[in-house]
Amino acid sequence: MKNLAPEIKRQRLLIEGFFDISVDEKVIKDYFKKVTDLLRLRMYGDPIIFSPSGMGKKENQGYDAFVPLIDSGISLYVWSQRKFISLIIYTCKDFDNQVAIDTTKDFFKITQAEKLNF
Repeated sequence: MKNLAPEIKRQRLLIEGFFDISVDEKVIKDYFKKVTDLLRLRMYGDPIIFSPSGMGKKENQGYDAFVPLIDSGISLYVWSQRKFISLIIYTCKDFDNQVAIDTTKDFFKITQAEKLNF
């Protein structure tokens, strides 16, 4: 991918995988707290978590969540029935990709995962 704005610092990491825990709003908040602490990213607001139950296809039910960071944000999408997550960490500062990956895999007990740095 061509870097259109090399003078703007940004780091992005996409992690997707199948998880093996029960996920609810408290679990999502706990994950955001843990990953931001370990990556030394600063939240400036509470996580925003939506669960539009009954709206849309049953197999797509789950959670859409976002936590605002001083240095950008983290978005998390959870398919509860399929036990699948898609997570994007987007920052304007460096963070350790491997710590983010390991923390996410351990926290959600991910059995199969893919990552993409861009």
